[in-house]
Amino acid sequence: MSLDADQRANGTVASSPGANEGAVVLLSGGLDSATCLALAHAEGHVCHALSVDYGQRHRAELDAARRVAESVGVASHRVVSVDLSAIGGSALTDSAIAVPETPTEGIPVTYVPARNTTLLSLALGLAESLDIRRIFIGANAVDYSGYPDCRPAFIEAFEALANLATRAGIEGDRFRVHAPLIALTKAEIIRLGVAHGLDYALTVSCYQADAQGRACGVCDSCRIRRAGFEAAGFADPTRYQPGTE
Repeated sequence: MSLDADQRANGTVASSPGANEGAVVLLSGGLDSATCLALAHAEGHVCHALSVDYGQRHRAELDAARRVAESVGVASHRVVSVDLSAIGGSALTDSAIAVPETPTEGIPVTYVPARNTTLLSLALGLAESLDIRRIFIGANAVDYSGYPDCRPAFIEAFEALANLATRAGIEGDRFRVHAPLIALTKAEIIRLGVAHGLDYALTVSCYQADAQGRACGVCDSCRIRRAGFEAAGFADPTRYQPGTE
């Protein structure tokens, strides 16, 4: 597993063996995934972005993913549909469950069951079909909402699964799952993205953005994002809904 945690110490992108190889990068359109794509691109990888329409409450983040992919420059950008709203169990896929607007204890209702497992599985399938052995995901285990599928142990376990469940892995051409942001604070992530010219105004992080992609300013994701820009010392470029700035 490649967590690239040494970036936390110096705020730079570590040189990666196998640079200039292809990479599949999961791109939601949010701040973390956009930064992950910018880092993979900066390392010299030929990036194939993969976004997933999983039945989330709004499509603003998918529009953002398209903008980010075009801005960074990718070899390809696919949007795959998998309707996790049919499973339910999350405020992000079930409109009957309210998105919390104040901090909560424990794992919040915005956790989507099996989301990262599903997304990484799709990325794995795409990587194998393209004869690519590197997968990047913007998972973060520091400034996050406590989701169990954002932890290093999960990333490590999925990489092991990838090398057990694929023809390439069995034949010894092993996959690597990179989570370069996993040990960084939100401020550190933002500084990295800014250093690589990423325009965060293109991204959407809000759990309940409106049709124009404007953020609510009160959900967990908005609070973490706003605090990250403040701690990083950069102006927050987020477009907020009227009355929530």
